[in-house]
Amino acid sequence: MDMFFIGFRDPLFSVIIFLAIIFIITFFSYWWGRYKRSQDSRHLDKFLRQFRALPSKDELQVLISSGEISQKSWLLLASSYYKNGDYEKSIEIYNELLKSGTKNNTKETMFLLGKTYFKAGFLERSKQIFLVILKESPRTPQALHYLLLVYEYMRDYKSALEVLEPLDELAEDVTLEKAYLEALEILSNTAMDEVRKTERLLEIYHRNHQLNYLIFEYLYRVNPKLAWQNIDLSKSELLTELLWRCNSHDLDLDIIAKSSFLMELYSARGDIQTASSSSIFEFDILIKLQNKANATLSFEYICHECKSVSPFAFSRCSVCHSIDSAQVEWSLSKDYTKVFDEENNSFQ
Repeated sequence: MDMFFIGFRDPLFSVIIFLAIIFIITFFSYWWGRYKRSQDSRHLDKFLRQFRALPSKDELQVLISSGEISQKSWLLLASSYYKNGDYEKSIEIYNELLKSGTKNNTKETMFLLGKTYFKAGFLERSKQIFLVILKESPRTPQALHYLLLVYEYMRDYKSALEVLEPLDELAEDVTLEKAYLEALEILSNTAMDEVRKTERLLEIYHRNHQLNYLIFEYLYRVNPKLAWQNIDLSKSELLTELLWRCNSHDLDLDIIAKSSFLMELYSARGDIQTASSSSIFEFDILIKLQNKANATLSFEYICHECKSVSPFAFSRCSVCHSIDSAQVEWSLSKDYTKVFDEENNSFQ
């Protein structure tokens, strides 16, 4: 017994007891934490299972009106549906939030609803939503910008130009937007002849020195000679695809001779032999090949604002809606048109 009490009073025994207590606390804390996380995960899965299939309108109305889930959470859920492309689910949630009668974030909810309608392609509904917002709050630039986009997609360019007036009053720079919409209005005007269209488009171009692809795509199609006379050689790289696809009999060799880029471009295509090499890799390869292989240039366009990529030229980015933001990138590809012509000739 005396030996036991001596061991009990030993400082080493106290250290062992202390460490044992820490171990027990740590052990139970760890497993309690795992248990709580598993319970939270179950609650989260149960919540998400409700939305894997959208509830009916009545069920959604009950869920929103019950107030069990905050409006902010509903907005986040609708936003996640929007980002995943489930616009119908997002629209249902926004509509029910507006019907619930709560005045919190009404303007924000209406704006998100109008934006979702626009993304889903319901342009008329989107327009009505933004008009209601602007009726209550005329100085709302975000709604004005989306209303302008709606009118543009509806090809109502006159109304879109009218939207620029309040934006101008809000001290926003609308110069490029105005030039772009005016150009679209001219191009869509069936009552205007080609001569008048080219004159008006060149007026816009010389006034702003922007919208190169939009304007010159039309000029090279209807009047290549006029296009060559007005081309800005310093911006010819932006028009590489148009220039590459230009017919050989429409080339202006005097203007081409003024630009090393154009000489290399058309030497690569095989129309002229003024350049024996190029600092541009793709051009240099094509010049060296001298039409000995079925190779050509292919093009893609990158928005320098949002970095989205498109296989086609654009004047307004479909992602961030910026104007004149396309940068052309080219690469080598197989010339399928040449292969097709050779196959047709083999059957003759």
